[in-house]
Amino acid sequence: MNAEICLKKLQYVGVLAFATVDSQGNPQIRNISAIHYEPDALYFFTARGKDFCRELLEDGRVQILAYTRYKEMIRLSAKALPAPRDEQDHWIEKIFQEQPYLANVYPGNTREIGIVFEIRDGAIEYFNLGVRPIFRESYTIGQGNATLKGYQITEDCIGCGTCIEHCPQGCIEAGQPYRIQQEHCLHRGSCFEQCPVSAVKRLGGRE
Repeated sequence: MNAEICLKKLQYVGVLAFATVDSQGNPQIRNISAIHYEPDALYFFTARGKDFCRELLEDGRVQILAYTRYKEMIRLSAKALPAPRDEQDHWIEKIFQEQPYLANVYPGNTREIGIVFEIRDGAIEYFNLGVRPIFRESYTIGQGNATLKGYQITEDCIGCGTCIEHCPQGCIEAGQPYRIQQEHCLHRGSCFEQCPVSAVKRLGGRE
């Protein structure tokens, strides 16, 4: 698994949930399918008059979520920027060719009200619930930075094994200190809550 494969999986899903924040700090989510994929980037079309467009222009932060039929969750966190002005027509044409239904939504020259945003830098979280133990991993595209998440067992560990007993995925290994297999961790925090000596620390980031 890598970032390029994750982008391919997003393409197969087709309709993706795009989350932004409005000027009042309220979360907003839209389903978007007017998307073109490159191996290391994606481009999407919206109308300049939409709140979605205004939120992207004012802030740019966006989170994109897909869930596949194989119980895979793919989450892309990035900053969306308008594609360069001299490339707008190229990407609009590409997106309309790949998504013929858009001609019904924006017939004739009405597509001129649209704008294409590009995402070239971002962080991808891949999470497969369809296997046991579950599998998760993070990747980046461009200059994106992946945020460390989950839990870690520190040197304060006394080796009592309480964390192993409460781990739903059995992804903790005995040792000095005990070790969490991060690629199989659910991030549910049972080890954090049950440790009798508070040897488990929460890593940065949010679920």
